[in-house]
Amino acid sequence: MTAAVLQTALSDFPVRRGKVRDIYDLGDQLLLVSTDRISAFDRVLPTGIPDKGRVLTRLSAFWFDLLDTPSHMLSLDLSDLPIDEHQRDLLNGRSMLVRKASVVPIECVVRGYLDGSGWNEYQRDGTVCGISLPAGLVRCQQLGEPIFTPATKEESGHDINISFERMVELIGRESAETLRRSSIDLYQRGAEFARQQGIIIADTKFEWGLFDDELILIDEVLTPDSSRFWPASLYEPGGPQPSYDKQFVRDWLLETGWDKESEPPPLPDEIVTKTRDKYVEAFEQITGTPFE
Repeated sequence: MTAAVLQTALSDFPVRRGKVRDIYDLGDQLLLVSTDRISAFDRVLPTGIPDKGRVLTRLSAFWFDLLDTPSHMLSLDLSDLPIDEHQRDLLNGRSMLVRKASVVPIECVVRGYLDGSGWNEYQRDGTVCGISLPAGLVRCQQLGEPIFTPATKEESGHDINISFERMVELIGRESAETLRRSSIDLYQRGAEFARQQGIIIADTKFEWGLFDDELILIDEVLTPDSSRFWPASLYEPGGPQPSYDKQFVRDWLLETGWDKESEPPPLPDEIVTKTRDKYVEAFEQITGTPFE
């Protein structure tokens, strides 16, 4: 699916393009289109991952239904869009009609295990986003209880970790406490379900919005792009874990010596295939259904 096809299919509607998602304004609704673009080190790569957008859309829809919390999702049915059958086939499975919400400008990150930027900070300061943790923890160790580590939403580059008190300053204490409570609850319920399916959700980020003064879950939820997925059967704290995301891509880029500033190199077929397989495997293991 090319950008040109989408532009032709939905040329009458305003569009905002992110790194991997295109958002079309349909008036009283939005159409979220998850493309097969993939990014690494804050750069969109020239090679896409086939079916990645469909995996992310269908997995998000699965979680929206399972978690049963107010969300922006309306439908995956595109039959009423003014597009032809060929265009509809290209968009089906990777597109979601959603409510237009006022976005809360905070990434609500919940961490159940110690890895990533949290592990780096812990090694240096004994904290994660300013939250003190016990001494002697090892990489990827499960925390005694999940911690909430908010970040600001940035238009480009990495989001910036902030303290909970800074979040209170930005959006008010009542809203901040509601978001913290709701995000931890969703993480715990999602992580418990995923663990039963053989996947550890080490951490994740949620995005929220307001619709008719009600807090609703927006964007994608509990996918390999928004979360850190590990196979439970191979889990061993003390070092890095195998994952269900784009780690093959990151590792290959590092091996090439790419400087992260110039145009990224195209991905070889082997890396594309392995990465697609991991996304599909995560979908099938969590949902218990084959990816078609």
